Amino acid sequence: MAADAEAFVELALGLLIIIGRVWARWAQVGILNFQLDDYIMPLAGIVFALDTVAAYLVGALFSGLTNSYMTDEERAALDPNSREFYDRQWGSKIQVIGWSLYALGLWLLKFCVAIFYGRLTTGLGHLRLRVHIAYLLLGVTYLVASLSILLGCRPLSDNWRIYPDPGNLCQPTNSKLNVYAVLFPDIITDIYLLSIPLPLLWVVNISIKRKISLMALFSGVIFVIAAGLTRAITILLAGHEGAVTGSQWACREIFVSVIVTNLPVIQPTLRKAAKKVGLSGLFSKSAKSAPSHQTGSNAHGSGYKLSRRKGTHPLSLPQTNAWGSDEQILVQTTPDLSKRPPSGSKNIVVSREFTVTRDDA
Repeated sequence: MAADAEAFVELALGLLIIIGRVWARWAQVGILNFQLDDYIMPLAGIVFALDTVAAYLVGALFSGLTNSYMTDEERAALDPNSREFYDRQWGSKIQVIGWSLYALGLWLLKFCVAIFYGRLTTGLGHLRLRVHIAYLLLGVTYLVASLSILLGCRPLSDNWRIYPDPGNLCQPTNSKLNVYAVLFPDIITDIYLLSIPLPLLWVVNISIKRKISLMALFSGVIFVIAAGLTRAITILLAGHEGAVTGSQWACREIFVSVIVTNLPVIQPTLRKAAKKVGLSGLFSKSAKSAPSHQTGSNAHGSGYKLSRRKGTHPLSLPQTNAWGSDEQILVQTTPDLSKRPPSGSKNIVVSREFTVTRDDA
């Protein structure tokens, strides 16, 4: 089936992206300097593979049948020894497994993003607090989603009961509890994670073009939210095809999440590779480090300068080397007050600064 081929193509591309990320991080910082998200990401890839296989089994082995979308008459008339009864029971069991893998995969990717932002905000106390809140929020929302899937229907075996009708809570294919318990925490956490880097991007001293490109890079989560909403609506409205269609959209959402999560990490490596083959125009260039120009009226303030250093991430901070990308944007500088212009001057000072940094990675 075309849908099965699509799912496995997405899986192959997703795993390729994850492998590319691991290779990029290895080249940038070395395996001994891997951070927690570098280990979580391959685990997310394994969960993605298992979820894809579960989605395939629902249609390939069990004909897309579950204990949903049946009238009371159909349930009563179904022979417990028939193949259809067997398919509906096992199809429902796979749905429970699929929901669990789906939530686990999404939240593993979210934790990778939060850990990534933890490095991004090193040295920024107010944003570091928001990252810590993200860890707590992700932990609580994952417990809500996973426990709703596993404990929303009691006993657990009612999730694959055919007769009598176990009720919507125990029909995992289109359980409204499952849909809402995953959808709303999914959207809330995505929006919260998006709110962490955007304020930082807004204050850095870079061109508007560069700001827009970086905001677009980090705003890919909007596509993840759209995929999650589409999946929820599809499950609630698809009818008898809900089991197969919902599983397909679960794979699509995780695939989009893999791209969005890894792109900020591998983008510097892609830019380097493009430059080597003469395609550097595909990526926006950052402003080069240049002499600073200050007016006297701003001589006592502090600003942000742009400098370049091999081995740092586009949004890393000075004296950090855990990023492993190719440039550093946010560097806080304080003007030398000893060079304050004399009174009566035009209040214009032109100074040249050199920033020397050390990369121990």
